[in-house]
Amino acid sequence: MNTTSAGPGFGVYVHWPFCQSKCPYCDFNSHVREAIDEPRWRAGLVAEIGHMAGLAPGRTVTSIFFGGGTPSLMNPATVGAALDAIAAAWPVADGVEVTLEANPGSVEAGRFAGYRAAGVGRVSLGVQALDDAALKALGRRHDRAEALAAIALARRHFPRMSFDLIYARPGQSPAAWEAELARVLAFGTDHLSLYQLTIEPGTAFHTLHRRGELVLPVEDDQAAMYEATQVMTQAAGLPAYEVSNHARPGQESRHNIVYWRSGEWVGVGPGAHGRLNEPGGTSIARRQERAPETWLAGVETQGHGTAQTETVSGEDRVIEVLMMGLRLTSGLSEADVQRATGQPLDAIVPPARLAPLVAGGLLVRDATGLRATAAGLQVLNGVLARLL
Repeated sequence: MNTTSAGPGFGVYVHWPFCQSKCPYCDFNSHVREAIDEPRWRAGLVAEIGHMAGLAPGRTVTSIFFGGGTPSLMNPATVGAALDAIAAAWPVADGVEVTLEANPGSVEAGRFAGYRAAGVGRVSLGVQALDDAALKALGRRHDRAEALAAIALARRHFPRMSFDLIYARPGQSPAAWEAELARVLAFGTDHLSLYQLTIEPGTAFHTLHRRGELVLPVEDDQAAMYEATQVMTQAAGLPAYEVSNHARPGQESRHNIVYWRSGEWVGVGPGAHGRLNEPGGTSIARRQERAPETWLAGVETQGHGTAQTETVSGEDRVIEVLMMGLRLTSGLSEADVQRATGQPLDAIVPPARLAPLVAGGLLVRDATGLRATAAGLQVLNGVLARLL
């Protein structure tokens, strides 16, 4: 993964907000609807892509990501229409990364051939667990057998495949997680996203946790699971390249790296976020309307569903560049800091402020830039608090 001279690229994020049901841990912009007029939604996505092209001329698209919600509920024709609209709006790089998130249920998996024909080259499966009781507790609609079948099907249809797992679940021990992760690593996949369960405000899990009806593993067990994850993935040839993401060299998610390296992207669809950068360290943040029907009405009347535009500069920009860049194991390069903030690294983080964190073995400052050590990544929130 090159994080030195080459820029992070330019991405297009397309949000499909609909799900068959709402998972109790999820705080993403997802909604359940009995019926969807998909041709109308397809036209809305195409129209907003055209609007965004007018805001971001002169870019070359290096990554496209269909997220949600559940994008694998989309008809492949809708995916194809969005990809055609993107290709009509911007130059598209050779070898562009096109990712679609998918649930392992048999209905969605049956569409894989259609997505591949439309131009999707990478699928990200929301497996979350390989235990039926855990899947039920997480509110997932699929079981272990469906997950395994979807993994096998994805490997047949797509050149690249990733899947997500959640650990530190209620009642899970370090030994149980290690056994589950060992089964996963035996599949030989090229990319894994391994997330420690967090309790997000506004979710059903948050309510249960507040009542004491949902109890996470103790902190020592959570730390042991995190450490085991790093050791086991490294040994399997999938080292961490970001706090929660692991890949074989060359198989990192190029789209997510755009975010972590403070690059540029446009967000299309309900609740999508985008960023366009200006010279001198200023970034324009754009957020689309979250409510699906409100977004669609906006697109149909004015060509877009933008709810908010904000200029991010100065200290606010520095903070977010540090918060995002230090999630990468390769850290922040001098070039990325200069590109994103308009200032050299030593100007945004004076050496005197770094010294205690470097001496404590949490950060490394060298000729390539600034990065967290393995110990620093494990307590990154605390490191950032001290750094900022």
